Amino acid sequence: MSNAAKGPFSGLLVLDLTRVLAGPYAALMLAELGARVIKIEPPEGDDARRYGPFITGDNGAAKSGYFMSINRGKESIALDLKNNEDRRIFEALLVRADVLIENYRGGTMEKLGYGWDVLKDKHPRLIYAAVSGFGHTGPYAARPAYDMVVQAMGGIMSLTGHPGGPPTRVGTSVGDLTAALFGTVGIASALYDREKTGRGQKVDVGMLDCQVAILENAIARYVATGEVPGPMGARHPSIAPFAAFKTRHDYIVIAAGNDALFARVAKVLGHDEWPRDARFATNFARIEHLDALHAEMEAALAARSSKKWLALLEAEGVPCAPINDIAAVMADPQVHARNMIVTAADPDVGPVRMQGNPIKLSAYDDPSTRPPTPGLDGDRAAILKELELENPLPAEALSSRSEL
Repeated sequence: MSNAAKGPFSGLLVLDLTRVLAGPYAALMLAELGARVIKIEPPEGDDARRYGPFITGDNGAAKSGYFMSINRGKESIALDLKNNEDRRIFEALLVRADVLIENYRGGTMEKLGYGWDVLKDKHPRLIYAAVSGFGHTGPYAARPAYDMVVQAMGGIMSLTGHPGGPPTRVGTSVGDLTAALFGTVGIASALYDREKTGRGQKVDVGMLDCQVAILENAIARYVATGEVPGPMGARHPSIAPFAAFKTRHDYIVIAAGNDALFARVAKVLGHDEWPRDARFATNFARIEHLDALHAEMEAALAARSSKKWLALLEAEGVPCAPINDIAAVMADPQVHARNMIVTAADPDVGPVRMQGNPIKLSAYDDPSTRPPTPGLDGDRAAILKELELENPLPAEALSSRSEL
């Protein structure tokens, strides 16, 4: 029986032929929005099942917390797509599928006989979503990629860290996750188009493309000035003050995006004269005299604790924040109020806390619990029984779409 939540995609069947992060996360978002997701794994399972950190239950069982967090609520069946019987099962599922997601390098599905050129004629309503390192066109199409590869090639590592420091990876897998989210938007768009046209289509998302798409300010600066942007640490390239500042003991973020907000910052810090100082009167001037501005602000901030400054700044309506570690994030009352830490009850290791769904829809509940992550091939018997009950014919004889 399906674990699918109720949501706008309820009634849709997604075949998740993906592994590790980008593809599985896109499929997770579809599951969070109500789709039934069947994860089709190779016989040895998704590589991510063997990635740490591992969570150990009272019975000694250990499972990948990484894998569980991005595959909860799915079903699993293990299929070897080079095996004729498993291909028959896969093809029976394809007849019923609304969406197929795969994240192999370009050309792999064609070698298996399941490329878009083949599937579009056999399954004209199918949405075929490919999330790969470089997309299915261009000179790099056949190259493999991981998050670190596209962070490096896409320029974001050249912008991250502090001036003069070594190349720095963004602290979360932004290469994979942006591709997953753009992939989800592409799938939703294709499903909407199918409602109007009755036709499916291919969604081709390259991780490198997605990194280029989020460079926004960096590309604009290069086009405008001809200068190659580099790392700036914890500050904004074109707004000031908009950075991390040291207080008495640690750091806080102050983000004053306009002159009026800067005047409030100056008032809180006891320097009403700053907005009248020619060096600081406008945002352009503040950027030109950034080192002086930061030095004077940190001299003032050294007088009090971060907690005290944050209270004073918040009282004046200045955007500001503590720099939370992960423990602080998971304990934050706003995070809890928004149900962004949920629990999945795993049958082997017990309740596991994980990230929630940031898309809140007024027509659907956002429960605080989620279905567990499937065991490898754990739903084979139920899926095969369902196929046999509804379609006992061989896969090659199935020609009309029906719901699973």
